[in-house]
Order: sequence, then structure tokens, then C-alpha cells
Amino acid sequence: MTSVVIVGVGGQGSLLASRVLGALAISAQMDVKVSEVHGMSQRGGSVITHVRMDTSPVHSPLVEQGGADAVMALERLEAVRALPYLKEDGLIVANRQEILPLPVIIGAAEYPSDIDARLAEHAKVVQLDALKIATEIGVPRAANVVLMGALSHAFSFTVENWEDAIKACVPERFTDANLAAFEAGRAFKVSA
Repeated sequence: MTSVVIVGVGGQGSLLASRVLGALAISAQMDVKVSEVHGMSQRGGSVITHVRMDTSPVHSPLVEQGGADAVMALERLEAVRALPYLKEDGLIVANRQEILPLPVIIGAAEYPSDIDARLAEHAKVVQLDALKIATEIGVPRAANVVLMGALSHAFSFTVENWEDAIKACVPERFTDANLAAFEAGRAFKVSA
């Protein structure tokens, strides 16, 4: 069983990322379950998606705490919030983007300053500025696909499998841009 938790803030593309992972699993003749659990996603709130895939039947779409092989975080604070889901030897692929939650904006809380240290406590961490990379290639909305490129190293699927899944999930007019974003993300490797 392979389990992935995707976290972010509403509008960052976590739902598209979960659809790509689902299409990837289906193309490999795997059973897959995707569960979208989100709060005020249209107002910049937290969004969390669970993806579970296996060659055997998947009976539950939800990932247990300590059960995720990987966490893909589109925002830094959300990466920390998702740490309880990660297996001890799991992979974190985190965007360096910071989106201030309302309590921080109104001065009732502070944005954590120890995020790097908290993430580094885990064996495998990839942090990248996916928004900057996506913007540099002309598609700032494809930061999620940049992260999927980095995440792709954790799976045995071929690059062609990933590209086919992306093509199946994005409108044709955005295919080339998303494929470029995916390739840019693949340049990042897991650190020990």
C-alpha cells in the first residue's frame, strides 16, 4: 500500500495533484482511493487530501497518522501540520511558500520560525521554492506540478506514466506548461 497526504491552502492546486496521483495509479492498474478533506478552502483555509493506492483492493481512503509514505505540502506551515501523518522513514516534499493564516495576519499568533528544523527532524526532506520555479517557466499556477516532479522520485512509475497522468488531468491548452513544471521539479532530489 502506498499512501500520500497532500496539504496546502485553498487555491494552490492540491485537488489537481490528487487527481494526477489517482490517474497515475489507475494507469498502472492499481486500485486507488482519494479523499478530499478540506475546510474553508475557498477562503484560504487548509486543504488536505489523502491518496491510497495498491495492487490489491484499497478499502479505506483515509491515511492513518504515521501511515503516509509521503507528504506533499504546497505551503510550509501545512507541511508541519501534516507531520503526524508521515511514517518514520517517509518523504516530505515541501514548497517554501508561506501563506499567512488569519490569526497571524491579525496579530493574534506568530508564524513559526522553526519550520526548517522541524522538517529536518525527518530522514527525507525536499524543500524547494516551487512558486518561484513555476513563475520562472511562465506558469505560476503550476507550483503544485513542480512539487509532483520532486515527489515522483519516491515512486517506481516512469516519467512517461507521470506525463500521461498530467495530460489526462489538465486542459490541453495547459499541457505543455504543466509538463515543463513537472520536469523542473524532477531536478530536485531527496536529501538524507
